[in-house]
Amino acid sequence: MTDDTLTYPGGFAYMMERYEGRRDPFDFGPEDLPPLDVDLAALKATIVPESATQKQPDDPNTSWARKRRQIAEEFVGKSALAFLNAQLISNLRKREHPPQSAALFHRIWAEEHAHLIAELNLRWLVSSAQTFADHGDTAAQREVGQALKMLFGMMKLYEFERSFSGLPPQKEHSFGKRIRTRLPLDMEPFSLIHGGLDINLIAPVWDMAKRDTVIAPLAEHLLSELIAEPGGVFRRLAQMRAKRMRQKADK
Repeated sequence: MTDDTLTYPGGFAYMMERYEGRRDPFDFGPEDLPPLDVDLAALKATIVPESATQKQPDDPNTSWARKRRQIAEEFVGKSALAFLNAQLISNLRKREHPPQSAALFHRIWAEEHAHLIAELNLRWLVSSAQTFADHGDTAAQREVGQALKMLFGMMKLYEFERSFSGLPPQKEHSFGKRIRTRLPLDMEPFSLIHGGLDINLIAPVWDMAKRDTVIAPLAEHLLSELIAEPGGVFRRLAQMRAKRMRQKADK
């Protein structure tokens, strides 16, 4: 294969360069993240003020201070614990981070998962699940985190591309417009009535998550939101399956 036949010219070398370029650690200067034994109850009771988004006179001119203020814009009026979770995630995406970052992330999810699930929006809940992929304490946490990372990542790409189709998210495709053609990598076509790929992508993730009390509540919440979502690929496939079965029953 040559560069002009690849989706990403330069292949893996280019992809790794792009990937690693986004993982440069933050410059903290004199600042640090809270210690591992920080009082979580106090953070739950503290509301992030508007001033957290604004540069203060004693703020250092560092990449972390700027990033912290940027993150704070999404958490004004939310708890400082939810804000801390986002700060930990942002650091754990980097090659290097304060040494307590991973352990503190594990601690807040082990002790305060109910508060975090209630306080965080879906985007930050998905980011939290994805963080377990690289920083899970157990094999189950890492496996579930990686599975959710791939599942939601591919859904995001697919749903974004589909938004250019002119169809609203809740509207399934019609049968008459299907083009019967080769699938990528010579994959077998999906059987709409008898195929189980959609369920087989979701059910094993939940089965794995049940093994671990820390990630199970987060995984259950996200997967419940997924199967309740009215405008995603899984719901549209279910609608198409039901329509096809009705057609067959009427014949």
